[in-house]
Amino acid sequence: MKIAIAQLNYLIGDFEGNVRQMIDAIHQAREKKADLVCFSELATTGYPPRDFLGFEDFIELSDKAIDELKPHSHDLAIVVGSPRINPVLEGKDLYNSAVVIHQGKIVFTQHKTLLPTYDIFDEYRYFEPASEWGVWEFQGKKIALTVCEDIWNVGNENPMYTISPLDEMMKDNPDFAINLSASPFDFDAAGRRINVVKANVARYKIPFFYINHCGAQTEIIFDGGSIVANQDGVIVDEMPYFEPTLRVYDLDEVRRTTKPAVQSKGKMDLIHQALVLGIRDYFRKLGFRRAIIGLSGGLDSALTCVLTVDALGADNVRVLLMPGPFSSDHSITDARQLAENLGIRYDIVNINDPYAAFNETLKPLFEGRPFDLTEENIQARIRGVLLMAVSNKMGDILLNTSNKSEAAVGYGTLYGDMAGGLAVIGDLYKSEVFELSRYINRQTVVIPENTILKPPSAELRPDQKDSDSLPDYEVLDEILYKYIEESKSPEDIVEEGFDGDLVRRICRMVNRNEFKRHQSAPVLRVSRKAFGMGRRMPIVGKYLS
Repeated sequence: MKIAIAQLNYLIGDFEGNVRQMIDAIHQAREKKADLVCFSELATTGYPPRDFLGFEDFIELSDKAIDELKPHSHDLAIVVGSPRINPVLEGKDLYNSAVVIHQGKIVFTQHKTLLPTYDIFDEYRYFEPASEWGVWEFQGKKIALTVCEDIWNVGNENPMYTISPLDEMMKDNPDFAINLSASPFDFDAAGRRINVVKANVARYKIPFFYINHCGAQTEIIFDGGSIVANQDGVIVDEMPYFEPTLRVYDLDEVRRTTKPAVQSKGKMDLIHQALVLGIRDYFRKLGFRRAIIGLSGGLDSALTCVLTVDALGADNVRVLLMPGPFSSDHSITDARQLAENLGIRYDIVNINDPYAAFNETLKPLFEGRPFDLTEENIQARIRGVLLMAVSNKMGDILLNTSNKSEAAVGYGTLYGDMAGGLAVIGDLYKSEVFELSRYINRQTVVIPENTILKPPSAELRPDQKDSDSLPDYEVLDEILYKYIEESKSPEDIVEEGFDGDLVRRICRMVNRNEFKRHQSAPVLRVSRKAFGMGRRMPIVGKYLS
């Protein structure tokens, strides 16, 4: 038997486009003599469809997509992920299903059992879990079909669940297993996926074919990396990251393989590819072409600019350099040098006059009050207004340049430097911003060295440095990681050797600035706990206040 894996880049709700991609893949699989072609979880709809699943028309279009695949199944079988209607009155209206189409009709359906409701996942909101399990028989083979999370409870040892679907399916002695997944990227997700596939093989002693999505859906990025493993736990193949790909595997050859084929997993290389794909798909899928960025001469905007040029091309990226009364000379020279290195258009718009006009207008209201954060923020908001004006006039989409460290502690101005349609590096701590910038410069200096080496500063008051308000980023980021990613209490963090007053101050800053993050742009997710849909915190609360 020859099995094709189609690792594709879907668009949520683009039923026509998704079906067209699948039909093209079916033709390729047929040319390569495949008997069976497999697509990923909820391939008909794209993932995650979220509350679109509540629209009857959306489900009807998904069913129509299945019908459009049927004529292409006469000489090979198709396994595809799709929502299916629950025919009984009890429970949720839908199942998340693996559907098998052969000889022009649906011949088998297996519903997903384990419905993740954590981090970015909210599947129990929409789907009913499976209560029956079986195997599909095809060409003399018994095949266990599972959907994503179903293989993450090996031997029923995951405390979140009470059943292991494959334990139930093994009663029918399947010859191999297929898993349709929508497994989102983070910088160590690929390693975890391989480990869970190996754990399943170790328990069940059968080959595994694991099919993943590839592409970005707003903040969620899917890296592909589909996996084929044999009954001995050898990773026969790990498909390319971030690339739509179709490959065909002979089951007998898979069984005989002894040499593993696993890709390297350098953290910065993966993050770089993920962010570039995230930007590109955000623009492509929304029908946008050009981006605009405020280029300050600092590292965050420089890195954002480089990534955007990698994603969209130099002709589609424009920057504004907006010096103010406290800007240093090197800010302009560094920003101009980066723009010239990248070959992008840049315009210099001095904000001294509008800043003076704001101060003069507000003078009667602020009489007798000293310069403070108010005047600092006015500068940031003037820059935001200018960027949005060009965005509106030219149709260029403004990209946000804030990093995760700043967003965590509220070191950003609402309606100013926090403006933008997408937060490109909002899931990178400042220390990771430095690391990724050095990775980009590893062969050729793209980002000026002075931009990397100079002390970070918002330049909103004389001689300002980030370190005036914040601890060194090496310390800050460690504390933030333990609080945000690891959900450790301040007391737990202090026990690891950090200053108690500093830890409590930082944790309070994180909590108190939730209102800012709630109003900010979606963040491209590259870690296991990004701000946004995967971290749901109350805006009003007293914990650590």
